[in-house]
Amino acid sequence: MGRKDAATIKLPVDQYRKQIGKQDYKKTKPILRATKLKAEAKKTAIGIKEVGLVLAAILALLLAFYAFFYLRLTTDVDPDLDQDED
Repeated sequence: MGRKDAATIKLPVDQYRKQIGKQDYKKTKPILRATKLKAEAKKTAIGIKEVGLVLAAILALLLAFYAFFYLRLTTDVDPDLDQDED
């Protein structure tokens, strides 16, 4: 008989969850649907951190291309050589 008495005692967490469930049940379906859609949109939205990382990657790629072509196309001019030796 001790088991039956122990089973009827609920934890405060379970009571709190039950109370929250009752409050959510009182809301209408459109409100619940809107809340669910808002939470889903917030979870899947692109954050500032991701945008910053993408922009930094693009900038680094452009800088690498620029540096490659700059170093490839520049001619080394030796200052000791005089081209006007006539």
